[in-house]
Amino acid sequence: MLFVLSCTAALAFAQDQADFDRTSASSVEPLSLNGKWEGAINLPGTTLNISIDFSKNTDGNWQGDIDIPLQGAKDLPLTNIKLAESTVSFDLPNVPGNPTFKGIIAADGNNISGDFTQAGQTFPFNLKRNTAAELEAKKQQNEAIFQHLRAFIDSTMKSWNVPGLAMAIVKDGDVIFSEGFGYRNVESKLPVTPNTLFAIGSSSKAFTAASLGILVDDGKIDWDKPVRDYLPTFKLHDNFASERMTPRDLVTHRSGLPRHDLMWYGAAFTRKEMVDRLQYLEPSKDFRTTYQYQNLMYLTAGYLVEQVSGMSWEDFVRTRIFAPLGMSASNFSVIASQKADDFALPYTEEKESIKLIPFRNIDAIGPAGSINSNLTDMAKWVKLNLNNGKTPGTEPVEVPAPQIISEAMLTQQHTPYMMMSDPIKYTEVSHTNYGLGWFISQYRGHKRVSHGGNIDGFSALVSLMPQDNFGIVVLTNRNGNPMPNIAAARATDLLLQLEPVDWHARIKAEVAKSKEAEKQKSEAEAAERKPNTKPSHALADFAGEFEHPGYGVVTVKLEGKALKSRFNSFNMAMEHWHYDVFRAVVEDDPEQKFLFTFYSNDKGDIDRLEVPMDLNVKPIVFTRKAGAEMSDPKFLAQFVGEYDLNGQNVAVAIKGENMLTVTVPGQPTYELEPYKGREFKLKGLTG
Repeated sequence: MLFVLSCTAALAFAQDQADFDRTSASSVEPLSLNGKWEGAINLPGTTLNISIDFSKNTDGNWQGDIDIPLQGAKDLPLTNIKLAESTVSFDLPNVPGNPTFKGIIAADGNNISGDFTQAGQTFPFNLKRNTAAELEAKKQQNEAIFQHLRAFIDSTMKSWNVPGLAMAIVKDGDVIFSEGFGYRNVESKLPVTPNTLFAIGSSSKAFTAASLGILVDDGKIDWDKPVRDYLPTFKLHDNFASERMTPRDLVTHRSGLPRHDLMWYGAAFTRKEMVDRLQYLEPSKDFRTTYQYQNLMYLTAGYLVEQVSGMSWEDFVRTRIFAPLGMSASNFSVIASQKADDFALPYTEEKESIKLIPFRNIDAIGPAGSINSNLTDMAKWVKLNLNNGKTPGTEPVEVPAPQIISEAMLTQQHTPYMMMSDPIKYTEVSHTNYGLGWFISQYRGHKRVSHGGNIDGFSALVSLMPQDNFGIVVLTNRNGNPMPNIAAARATDLLLQLEPVDWHARIKAEVAKSKEAEKQKSEAEAAERKPNTKPSHALADFAGEFEHPGYGVVTVKLEGKALKSRFNSFNMAMEHWHYDVFRAVVEDDPEQKFLFTFYSNDKGDIDRLEVPMDLNVKPIVFTRKAGAEMSDPKFLAQFVGEYDLNGQNVAVAIKGENMLTVTVPGQPTYELEPYKGREFKLKGLTG
């Protein structure tokens, strides 16, 4: 817990601000403490803002708690609260220096001024309680903000072809705005509501990082001990990283691996299978040197949660986070969402229009991004993150709020651990760093903790302004759109009482520039195509199954006079590009294209296929697989026996269930590796 004041520290971290106005929902009697008071401790050259709630308990005695936003302190209990005529005093226990407050209530009953004393030093403080007129003015101010947001969102989401949007604002512990815009189902004209379920994509990562934090609080893992202490078979391509990787590394994007997203996207691998395949994925940077966004490390973090807790990642998040917060509508699969009464359909943009697309099940990669939620539930998650890890709602004061994650652990979640190398594009936004499941930055001089999410048909954002005690959730049902960021930035500007920045226009210009760059890239690729060439083999020779130990299998088939291919769940039409290169176009998403380059061995047979799956590493090499029958014991049994090889007696036998071996007199026994047709190679030998 941070100190209210430790002189030097307080001076270093305090910020220049005018005294807060008191906010209260009800009028109070003169010379009563009841209500919410806001103000500041006046330090030399600066102020430390404070907020205090006073009320009477069931015994008729005064009780209260204090918030100090700049120091991250919230709901610290006050003791020895005394009101004698116009004199009031109270203490802040369990803080070094024995801080105490002693002041006088003004004749109007709504102002207190006096002395704050800690560690022998005294500073003036003042508190104010609003009048009914001031409360009404604040209410009108908020309503003006809401009217602005409604008009802005209605017009801007049309410009971005966003079918539906939901937005919630949590401020000072209360949900002050929660509304839906547009349609969750365009075809049936069903409107978005605060209870409409959306996929939140990578905003799920903060839940996975928090799950690890809870296990650290429980004493079951250590952030900085090797992952192998908990997952003994954990292995990466780089041996040093395999040995030194920690849980903290898993969730800070510093593994050295680029995204390698096509390994999991659309695949049928289990979580364990994906973790086991990590060893075959090439890194692009040295371990812990460079920020590189990485979904597979978050998958591994979720798998670690499972192995340590003995629960599935879903059950752990449901039990330790969702249930105590009351996030009863949230789930972990688009299959579950579609069973609800109020869920959004996924859309994409195609030729300047919106297009309904199928839900994509990403359960296996869940810890990186499979949570589905609504405004009602996500507002509770925001409250937790603004309330030092406690569940929302702390009244009455004598009943403590359940601590889901410790205050110290939540502070770690919101602390930068990995610097990002992206240049600063706009003066309003500082350099961005990554914490534990959160991006950390300064927005217009205010600390911002945020994370977006993009998955098929959905884009989302959770944005926290912890020092200003508000947070924003924006959910949409069109993938890859910037509306969550644009809407959240506009709301942030208004709540901070700053002139709004036109992020809509700025991002429109960025998107136009990006589209032009993509067009030029496509033209450059087309210019590199060599005309009037033909393949070195008949098309049938390119057909077969090609396998990479990490990425899995690419299947190529000859259908009629054309080749077609399949990778994971993606069916692709193939056109001859030049020589032995073919362009594969995803049938459901023609914008997704791959160049398949086939190679021959020294016998002239097509034996491998290269595909640039991740541009940060070399093309992925898929090696031709033998037919499935070559692993069938019944099929292999026909080869067992003795053969005459140039006068030598050669014995072929089956080893285990489906491995053929050959023994030549005077030589060791060799394993036979299926090649193609009925041909085998001596395993480990070439030539």
